[in-house]
Amino acid sequence: MNQNLDKAVHDAMAAGAAVRGTTSPNPPVGAVILNDAGETVGVGATQPVGGAHAEVMALQAAGEAARGGTAVVTLEPCDHTGNTGPCTQALIDAGIKHVFYLHADPNPDAAGGADTLRAAGVEVTQLEVPHGVEDALIPWLSALRWGRPHVTLKFAQTLDGFTAAVDGSSKWITGERAREWVHQDRSHRDAIVIGTGTALADNPSLTARRPDGELFDAQPRRVVIGKRDVSAGPATENLQNLGFEQYHSIEEALGVLYDSGARDILVEGGAGLASAFINAGYVDLIQAYIAPVLLGEGRSVLAHPLAQTLNDAPRFRRVRALELGDDILVEYVHAPEES
Repeated sequence: MNQNLDKAVHDAMAAGAAVRGTTSPNPPVGAVILNDAGETVGVGATQPVGGAHAEVMALQAAGEAARGGTAVVTLEPCDHTGNTGPCTQALIDAGIKHVFYLHADPNPDAAGGADTLRAAGVEVTQLEVPHGVEDALIPWLSALRWGRPHVTLKFAQTLDGFTAAVDGSSKWITGERAREWVHQDRSHRDAIVIGTGTALADNPSLTARRPDGELFDAQPRRVVIGKRDVSAGPATENLQNLGFEQYHSIEEALGVLYDSGARDILVEGGAGLASAFINAGYVDLIQAYIAPVLLGEGRSVLAHPLAQTLNDAPRFRRVRALELGDDILVEYVHAPEES
């Protein structure tokens, strides 16, 4: 891969990552247009539902400089007419000669773009996703595959594995940098999910806030799962003021969330809900924020045993480790082949 193309791939992925949390149920796609000299002349990303797709945004930015050039897209260009026209036709009309894309589109309603482009005389090449670069399409692809939102289970813990002290205090296990990262991450999610116990104990807001306290433009839906009523009383005043959804079961919540457009959700606890999600096989990614604190005794990440023997314990594979001040964020995906 030449240097210009390599940069275009990374820029397209960054453009897609920047709009994650604003496009569902559509995928957060990024696109870059190179002119016939290999120079970047346009960058675009998927707009909120009803708006233009990434390729169209990048072509608009490039203008006539796109003619005879190259398009680099994180997802195979769509080949159907929904709220907008097919991106394949937009690329053909703009005079694009070569299209590179990373992921094939698994959506049967939109797939086939590569074949349409080739039939029109456009050269088309699928590239491998670069290693170690944030891929904003993973949650969307996962959701489409399983017919439910992609689920990230997030928790903060001490070095010895506790999420709170014996008295229940947990503010704050992690430092300021980690907490800022959590809020930024929340802004990229379609929903934040907690259990009724956490809702009643913590009076959470479940908002995504900037370091100065201001809200991010994109805010996730607030979801509570459990049978206890949390719709009244001072214990959940923040949720009542901001608005929230409550469902009695995980399956009900996942079904309604998916049907209403959510593709990427963050489960924040508590221990009972975390155990239930893992036992049901719905956790796609674990985010463990590990702080340099020791308690010796306290409240655990999970409320219920997952296995009676080490051989039967669910196994996970590390995909990222990130230093956040004195804390570490470690991300894991399920690795059943290693169980």
